[in-house]
Amino acid sequence: MALIVQKFGGTSVANLDRMHAVAERALRTQREGHEVVVIVSAMAGETNRLLGLAHQVSPVPDMRELDSLASTGEQVSAALVALCVHRLGGEARSLLGHQVQIRTDGAFTKARIRTIDGSKLLETVRRGRVAVVAGFQGVDDEGNITTLGRGGSDTTAVAIAAAIKADVCEIYTDVDGVYTTDPNICPRARKIDRISYEEMLELASLGAKVLQIRSVELAMKYGVPVHVRTSFSDRPGTLVVGEEGLEAVVVSGVAYDKSEAKVQLINVPDRPGVVASIFGTLSKQNVSVDMIIQSPSREGGATTDVTFTVAKTDLARCKELIEQCARQIGGAGIEYDPDIVKVSIVGLGMRSHAGVASRMFEILAGEGINIQAISTSEIKVSCLVHSRYTELAVRALHEGFGLDRAAGAPGEDAAATA
Repeated sequence: MALIVQKFGGTSVANLDRMHAVAERALRTQREGHEVVVIVSAMAGETNRLLGLAHQVSPVPDMRELDSLASTGEQVSAALVALCVHRLGGEARSLLGHQVQIRTDGAFTKARIRTIDGSKLLETVRRGRVAVVAGFQGVDDEGNITTLGRGGSDTTAVAIAAAIKADVCEIYTDVDGVYTTDPNICPRARKIDRISYEEMLELASLGAKVLQIRSVELAMKYGVPVHVRTSFSDRPGTLVVGEEGLEAVVVSGVAYDKSEAKVQLINVPDRPGVVASIFGTLSKQNVSVDMIIQSPSREGGATTDVTFTVAKTDLARCKELIEQCARQIGGAGIEYDPDIVKVSIVGLGMRSHAGVASRMFEILAGEGINIQAISTSEIKVSCLVHSRYTELAVRALHEGFGLDRAAGAPGEDAAATA
């Protein structure tokens, strides 16, 4: 007997027929001798509908009330899936975040989980019931309903799996696993069998949408095996696990991210404290900065150009901050460019293989693609290029590193889906 957490996203519970299929899968798993906890998202489009209503009432809604409203989508899904289980002859109990005692901080719309009391869940499944939990939500120390941010149901599922020491956390989506790159861009992309937490964490941070980044962080911290599967078939998907037993392939996947914009401050004074002033101003307003380059200015002298990227969603908000900062420190001007994409390669084998970055640069140069900025980590190299080259860059890198070839031994490839 295994203790299994199954999480179903919005497309998997989009209507009553699909909820019925979710209930059938959960009962089939239970009848195979396992204990089952199901985590559900809101029905596809429901959260956006609810938030849209809130913004019709008020352009700037109260955050506490926004969470109270948004959390109801998952409550509806949980109750309906439980009813489907009953209809099929099983026993189920729907549970909300506060009933499971998912304790969070008080950061409305983006709360972080502090503790989970798994005793009620274990009591439920050990009575032969399927526990159906509303994802995405928790409760703070004041008893207020909180939500965990977009993709928060993934986080709920992995956190619960860790709290109750589940044998596996199955994430059911509308895709059948993790691929070497986006199949919509590269038809020769391959679904892979196993990927390490570290690789998946890098890919999630680079725009891969299969798993939410916080859920991968939790899985890695607590050693929760995560199985990414499709809810529309019984085919196995991709297992996200520790490095042990995985072949350290040099490059395992290609990812891309179109969500960033480039900012360049031109001819700012090249003296201590200037860069600290720029990024300190942004930090105080919770504006996250990604890639950063400081280089000699175009006109020479004791000046420098400072280039960095921010999320496009933050660009309008931070323009005033940047321009105010530029006036204070001096400089020739500011340039903004939203038409960029970050293209990345990821692989555990980069730790022990030289020349990977240079090979990436050669491949892009061979396609006539100019690199505007570069960032690296132990198992990742990212290049900033013009957005018009997105598909060309992804395909060239995928082919150039041999990811379009047939898979070898298990663990010989790993993934990215953008």
